[in-house]
Amino acid sequence: MQQTPRRVAIFVDVQNIYYTTREAYGRPFNYRAFWQNIAAQDEIVAATAYAIARDDDGQHKFQSALRHIGFEVKLKPYIQRSDGSAKGDWDVGITIDMMEAVREVDKVILLSGDGDFDLLLTKLAEYGVRCDVYGVPSLTANSLVNACSQFHPITIEDLQ
Repeated sequence: MQQTPRRVAIFVDVQNIYYTTREAYGRPFNYRAFWQNIAAQDEIVAATAYAIARDDDGQHKFQSALRHIGFEVKLKPYIQRSDGSAKGDWDVGITIDMMEAVREVDKVILLSGDGDFDLLLTKLAEYGVRCDVYGVPSLTANSLVNACSQFHPITIEDLQ
């Protein structure tokens, strides 16, 4: 029996997905295949990828590829601190955008393993919004897995 397509919004924590797939598998995530799988079952009404603006050709090509697939790419400046650490966190921006999107969708999909999003997903569930999470199992916070409607493990088959 074919289910009725849901209206979905996709939110990608690009840095989190990049580093977790690289650490766990040594290869990047296949965003095109992911998009095709979601579009085959649901109506994608919004898709945003949140990334850090670094001035190198590889990043520009990657961001262009995401746009070509259908993602809106939001960039935040890369900040190098004097102690050598770096900052480039999109958690608040993703949270605001997800809260706004729930008015127009039946389901949100978050690609991240960051446990900071567990409170957000708990709140969205209170509003009756389905929240699916895609993440690398060994590098996804248990609190995030417990807060989502369904956890989809990113495996070697989901990579380029």
